[in-house]
Amino acid sequence: MKPITLYGSPMSLYTGRARSYLIKAGIDYHEEPHSSPHFYDSVLPKAGGRRGIPTIEFPDGSVIRDGVAIIDHFEQLSGHIFSPATPRQRIVSRLLDAIAAEGLLRQCMHYRWNFDQDQQDFLRFHFQTIYQEDAVTAATDRMKFIRTVVNPAWGVTPETHELIESMHLSMLQKLNAHFSDYPYFLGGKPCIGDFGMMAPLYGHLGRDPKPLSLMQRHAVRLFRWVERMNRPEPDFGEFADRETRYLEQDEVPDTLIEVLRHFAIDYIPESRAACECINDWIDANADVPPLTEVERGVGFCDFEVMGIPINTMAQPFRFYVLKRVQDEYEALDEAAKQDVAAMLSACDMSEVLDLKLTREIGRHNNLEVWL
Repeated sequence: MKPITLYGSPMSLYTGRARSYLIKAGIDYHEEPHSSPHFYDSVLPKAGGRRGIPTIEFPDGSVIRDGVAIIDHFEQLSGHIFSPATPRQRIVSRLLDAIAAEGLLRQCMHYRWNFDQDQQDFLRFHFQTIYQEDAVTAATDRMKFIRTVVNPAWGVTPETHELIESMHLSMLQKLNAHFSDYPYFLGGKPCIGDFGMMAPLYGHLGRDPKPLSLMQRHAVRLFRWVERMNRPEPDFGEFADRETRYLEQDEVPDTLIEVLRHFAIDYIPESRAACECINDWIDANADVPPLTEVERGVGFCDFEVMGIPINTMAQPFRFYVLKRVQDEYEALDEAAKQDVAAMLSACDMSEVLDLKLTREIGRHNNLEVWL
């Protein structure tokens, strides 16, 4: 049978999530840039007109755009083979996926775009591969736009550089400690959270020259996890326990609690501020018709992390993914809810259950839309 086509890029943040899933699930695919005449003429119209990656095309011509939707599709077909069944692990898996979607963007963008001397040629080469005509000029213009417009919009400014680098090194240390004891986030097989985290930790932070050098120097066990997630076999020969299963008795290791506590330092204040900003926008735009495409950002919000003020775009997609955590929690019985609530409190993440938009987001025609 003809394999599916994955339209993406080696340097793409979100392609890393989908590619890793396809590899681990043993799904036959081949990867192509999203720059061919076929992509523009046949794939893009079916992807809602949004030139986003990853996008997959099946042999029958049908298309799925976005890594979350791609994994949803195959998880449903497989009986949710990478979704833990127990309450605490199930919530943690979804929470890691939510954090990975947008919670590490400042690190990703800072280390890609503020170290030109280390990786300018590397980036220029990759950007030129995604344009059909006049690739040099198009790549140069796009790179300039990201540095001067996108980075500040996501809170990457000279005033935040020191904070970003401090937070990143601490994250590397905590993730390294966890992967010193476990091959994946929840034991001997990847979960949805592992695939989510491959977006930032491979596409940008585990592949670009500058952050890759930091990972290899300060977090070799984390680097091994990145390698492991791009291989079809378990690839955990350095561990004594080689059972391909999640940890027993719904265990969430203390090392992972420490990782989540670190993520909470900026994920919670940003989510709180973004939630308020987006809900204000929803109130002011109540006449937006159902099935209207959700824009990447709908305003800017202000918050502080460790005393440093940050201004960043409020992105509704953050809450589209976070709602999955909330829905999983609401489906639990009362005893399980208490266990999960205690775990979230231990990692300073209790607020994720309450940060909700006043209008729901769904999908239609391969786009996120207002319902």
